[in-house]
Amino acid sequence: MSDTLKARVGRVIAGSMHALLDRIEDQAPEAMMEQSIREADAVIDDVRHELGVVSANRHLSQQHHASLNSQHAKLAAQIDDALVGGREDLARAGVARQLDIEAQLPVLETTLGEYTRQEGELQGYVAALLAKKREMQEALTEFRKSRAAAAAASSMAGAAGGTAAHRIDGVAGAFDRIYERQTGLSGTARGNTLQQAAQLKELDDMVRDNKIAERMAQLKANKA
Repeated sequence: MSDTLKARVGRVIAGSMHALLDRIEDQAPEAMMEQSIREADAVIDDVRHELGVVSANRHLSQQHHASLNSQHAKLAAQIDDALVGGREDLARAGVARQLDIEAQLPVLETTLGEYTRQEGELQGYVAALLAKKREMQEALTEFRKSRAAAAAASSMAGAAGGTAAHRIDGVAGAFDRIYERQTGLSGTARGNTLQQAAQLKELDDMVRDNKIAERMAQLKANKA
């Protein structure tokens, strides 16, 4: 597995969707999250491709290893037959071929072991990448839900506010119509009348406070 592909795998596995959101807060987070998932898919495809190559090479190595072992066993029987038949020259040729096979087998077994190791490593990478992709998809789903919930709440708040304002306006309008029918005054006149009434009450309160102050002053003067 190339160092470049390992680095790409490492970036995907180590990446955090929350950290990504923090970095792109002022951008388009949903689009960036979708792009990250596509990048994860691309890395998964590349790792699977390399896994396929390694698996094929391991299979070929196994076949070659089995073939060499089979040849070695067959040569052993042929060597025995040659010796029994007095054909030492043929027996020597068989032994020479066996030595060649025996020289190849350890190298082939090392290669086979390396392919097996790589295959297991790549399978682990694929499993980890798929798990990370699921995590990213779940994060994207939750993000979309939170956005949808926020939009719905905002819409409901706006609708509720509009409805309340509309109801208040309706009630005020109905009151004005009734008031005008009963008094002959318009809503504006009613407003002026109410303002005047408030001012008159304030004046009454002030006069009363002054009277109380005068009475208290008289009482204090009499006791002095």
